[in-house]
Amino acid sequence: MKEGMRAGDSERVSVVRLLRSTIKNKEIDKGKGQKLTEEEVLQVIASAVKQRKESIELFEKGGRQDLADKEKKEMALLQSYLPQPISDEELRAKVKEAIAQSGANDVKQMGKVMKILVPQLVGRAEGDSISRMVRACLEQK
Repeated sequence: MKEGMRAGDSERVSVVRLLRSTIKNKEIDKGKGQKLTEEEVLQVIASAVKQRKESIELFEKGGRQDLADKEKKEMALLQSYLPQPISDEELRAKVKEAIAQSGANDVKQMGKVMKILVPQLVGRAEGDSISRMVRACLEQK
């Protein structure tokens, strides 16, 4: 936030302020004096990115390209605070590891695998891409 203020980047300052307030609200919801873990903070940021994606789609459908462009800029700023996205090969390896760890052997047991994977991949992969990969790997068994 300080960098944005020094550079006169009001957009970055606005996004960071909003993010900080969201994190603070989550800490209040969590309980008295408890800080969010790094994983929880990444979940908050990932959630904000997802909200921006949904807003972009709606604005573009509504013909409001100016608002869609603003949301795209905010989304890019938020993504800079997330870890690098995971490649398909890495994701496939993680999925196979989690399948072996959970002992799942068909698609009905997909929840066990997702329970292991999602916390490991917060901010690095979206839930639907994880889900597709898990389903594909379990169907191959």
